[in-house]
Amino acid sequence: MADKAEIDKRSFLQRWLPHPLLTVVLIALWMLLLNSFSAGGLVMGALLGVVIPIITSNFWPERPPVKAYGKAVSYMALVAWDVVVANIEVARLILFRPVDQLNVRWVTVPLELRSPEAITVLAGTITMTPGTVSCDLSADGRSLLVHCLDAPDAEEAVRQMKERYESRLKEIFP
Repeated sequence: MADKAEIDKRSFLQRWLPHPLLTVVLIALWMLLLNSFSAGGLVMGALLGVVIPIITSNFWPERPPVKAYGKAVSYMALVAWDVVVANIEVARLILFRPVDQLNVRWVTVPLELRSPEAITVLAGTITMTPGTVSCDLSADGRSLLVHCLDAPDAEEAVRQMKERYESRLKEIFP
C-alpha cells in the first residue's frame, strides 16, 4: 500500500511541479526583478513559478540527460570566465589593431558529440564567447561552422574549441 501512496505522491508532484528547478529559478528571478521583498511579491513569484512550468511542460517532452552535474557547474564557471577574458581580448583587438590586420575566418569544427542538447550547448557557448559565432550545423550533425573574429591558425582555433568545450561536454552529456 505504501508503494501506491508513494507513486501517487510522485505523480501529484510531477503534475504540479514538472520542473522544480525552473520553478525555483523563476521565483528567484521574480524577486530580483522586484528589487524588494514583500509577501505579495513572493506569492506572485510562487504563482508564476508554478504556472509557467505547467503551461510550458508540453514543450519539454523529456529532460535532457546529464551524467555529471558537478562537471556541468564547473563548465558553466569555465564559460563565464572565458566570456570575461574574451570580452577584454575583443575590446583590445578592436581598439588597438587595425581592421585589416585581423585574421577573420570561417572554421569547420568536426563534432564528436551526438546528443542534440550537447551540440546546442556547444553552439551556444561558442556564440556567447565574444569573437566567435556558431553559424550553421551540418545536415548530418557532424560539424559546426564557426566565424572567428581573429584566428591566425584555423586548426588551432578548432583544437581549442574541441579541447576546451567539446571534451568537457562529452563528460557531461551521454
